[in-house]
Amino acid sequence: MPGYVIHLSIAEEYLRKHKNKPENYKEFIEGIIFPDSIKEKYKTHYANINEGSSKANLYRFLQDRQLNTSFNRGYFLHLLTDYLFYNKYIDTFSNDMYNDYDILNDTLIKKYKVILPEEVKNSVFLKKGELKILNLELVERLIDEISDLDLEDTENKIKENPEEWTRIRELKHK
Repeated sequence: MPGYVIHLSIAEEYLRKHKNKPENYKEFIEGIIFPDSIKEKYKTHYANINEGSSKANLYRFLQDRQLNTSFNRGYFLHLLTDYLFYNKYIDTFSNDMYNDYDILNDTLIKKYKVILPEEVKNSVFLKKGELKILNLELVERLIDEISDLDLEDTENKIKENPEEWTRIRELKHK
């Protein structure tokens, strides 16, 4: 799953692009970081225990929660990001991705004016080095495209065709 800074970058861009849908900033950001804040992430990602936490189930989330609060909207955006990250933007998984997040963090924090919540400051690392799996252009495209999405429109698409949104493609492991 993407690191906190990618999620927070998407949140900042989403809020900037969707000013016509005012959110409670603090609650929205709490919703963004909540799904990765517990050890058993499969629970907050609505995944089957055998599927792993990165396999967010958007349909199950929408059966359980409504997009009627800023917290739930941030939470949904987090799960939507995880789902699309693994089903649209990458096709290979490697533990090197976690190091790539650390290398990208400083650039993303500056570009998207990310404010790190106290709860995640000790989980965000800034490293130098060469990217092995991800690249900045891909991550910027992911941030731009996901932050453009209308959450209610996406909710309707998921409810209309849940099978399409619950398929999880298998990634190659490197």
